Amino acid sequence: MALLSPMKNFLKVEESMSLLKTVPSNVVQSIRAFRVVELQAEAAQLGQHFLYAHCAHAATKQQVLTTIAEAFQFPRHFGKNFDALSDCLTSLPHKAGVQPGFLIVLEQLPNTPKFDKEARETLLDVFRDAAEFWAEKKIAFRVFYSFQ
Repeated sequence: MALLSPMKNFLKVEESMSLLKTVPSNVVQSIRAFRVVELQAEAAQLGQHFLYAHCAHAATKQQVLTTIAEAFQFPRHFGKNFDALSDCLTSLPHKAGVQPGFLIVLEQLPNTPKFDKEARETLLDVFRDAAEFWAEKKIAFRVFYSFQ
């Protein structure tokens, strides 16, 4: 009896999932009909990191980045800018060794004059770039977001 390689085991688990069966493994998308509790349970089932940031009380770029940094337990030296966010999403975990995958929820991103559509798109672009980074390493990186 042949043993399955770790990658084949990973793919087998991914295929058997019902909740994320139609969701690419490296994507940034609206949360739509998914519920946070179900996504958290799915991450646990897959043995992946579940990162959640509730941003409803943030109104500015700095507040959004602070909320994310605190929720994701970024290092104290986090620069609270988009470049620092990119580094924390890629360099730090990558240097920590083999990663099991990531399931991220950014809930209630603000729609305010100090965090407008352009700021939201820039933030999501940072997460899209991180998804591409992890895709190259064949590590799942799914991000779900909602707006206020």
